[in-house]
Amino acid sequence: MADPARAQRLAKRISTIVASAIASEIKDPRLAYVTVTDTRVTNDLHDATIYYTVMGASLDEEPDYEAAAAGLAKATGVLRSKVGAGTGVRFTPTLRFVLDTVPDAARQMEELVARARARDEMVARQAAQAKPAGDPDPYRSTDDDPTDDDPTGDDPTDDSDDSADGGTDE
Repeated sequence: MADPARAQRLAKRISTIVASAIASEIKDPRLAYVTVTDTRVTNDLHDATIYYTVMGASLDEEPDYEAAAAGLAKATGVLRSKVGAGTGVRFTPTLRFVLDTVPDAARQMEELVARARARDEMVARQAAQAKPAGDPDPYRSTDDDPTDDDPTGDDPTDDSDDSADGGTDE
């Protein structure tokens, strides 16, 4: 069993070989907008999974995922032979192509965050214009009754000190 570092190096090399072959050597028009995003190789170096994305011809045009998958399926044999020639390993790994959904998920998350920020701004604008339904400060008392302010019930104006004569009333 090979070490993971060797598998990562081989994955990087396979990714480079497949990407350059798709860009320059394979003349399938279905692969014109295919981009290799990541490659993973098992530790025994027998299987390689290549993740790819497909872009549209323009920003307004939706990408054709099915055509790209069909083009990659047709070109798998040629790509595997190029990987075998370019890597020099004893056993050329089998290639499996998987559509990478990370960019789409990231775009959806960015849209959700943008909507949340817009709603937060709307709530902040509404809060800035809001007025209390009742009194501005419902806990403030307008009475000047000193017994309401002193929870002990002692009269602050009373100067008599009962404890000075020993606590007895004479």
